[in-house]
Amino acid sequence: MQENQTDRDTLLDTFRSDLFNGKSIVVSGATSGIGLAIAHGFARLGASVVATGSSPEKIARERLNPANQAIRFELLDARDGDGIKAFAATFETLDVLVNAQGILCGEAEHTEEVFLDVIDVNLNGVMRMSYAFREHLIRAKGSIINISSMLSYLVEPEIPAYAASKTGLLGLTRTLAHAYGPHGVRVNTISPGYHKTDMTKVLWSVPKSHDLIAGHSALKRWGSTEDLVGAAIFYASPAASFITATDLPVDGGYVVGNTVR
Repeated sequence: MQENQTDRDTLLDTFRSDLFNGKSIVVSGATSGIGLAIAHGFARLGASVVATGSSPEKIARERLNPANQAIRFELLDARDGDGIKAFAATFETLDVLVNAQGILCGEAEHTEEVFLDVIDVNLNGVMRMSYAFREHLIRAKGSIINISSMLSYLVEPEIPAYAASKTGLLGLTRTLAHAYGPHGVRVNTISPGYHKTDMTKVLWSVPKSHDLIAGHSALKRWGSTEDLVGAAIFYASPAASFITATDLPVDGGYVVGNTVR
């Protein structure tokens, strides 16, 4: 099945090239996939972008990639509360925090140790980052964008921790929106559907599951990571100045489809 993948340059031409000039952006979980694509989107529109990840190998790889010259990569583990506080202390202000970190561990999530670890990264890590940068965001009247999942709305029995963490993220986002809103900070989520990333390669690399999932989407294709960039830029832009405590599904209509995978 031929797919019409979103082109980054065409997408970014939609926005002013200086839209985020002078703005400071942190994107967590940005050494690959969705987080990296979003980091590139903000950098292309003039922002000063710091991308974080917990893998020293991935950080080293991305620092050497010529395509990433406009982005600064820093090692940071979402489980490390003290490390996050120390990282935040190196900033004076922050305009946008994108929490894109996430892990998925399959059926091992039915064990207590793995379940709690996934929750710690995907949900607790968002709270740690949001709290550490709270005062920075207040000074900038900035915004937080949390990356949730369509599995906040659907059931996947094999990954209870991932589904629970991403569902909890919706509740956390709404709560923080009201807690931080009086100070001028907006907090929203984006819920991706099936996008071609390393995490979903086990599905899109197999023709049968690839086509089955694409066929369930209203647009009859998989999403690309670039399909999520515009949503993040919109949320962070003045065009969304009265939008907070909301979730934006970017799933090609998958969740509301009337057939089963």
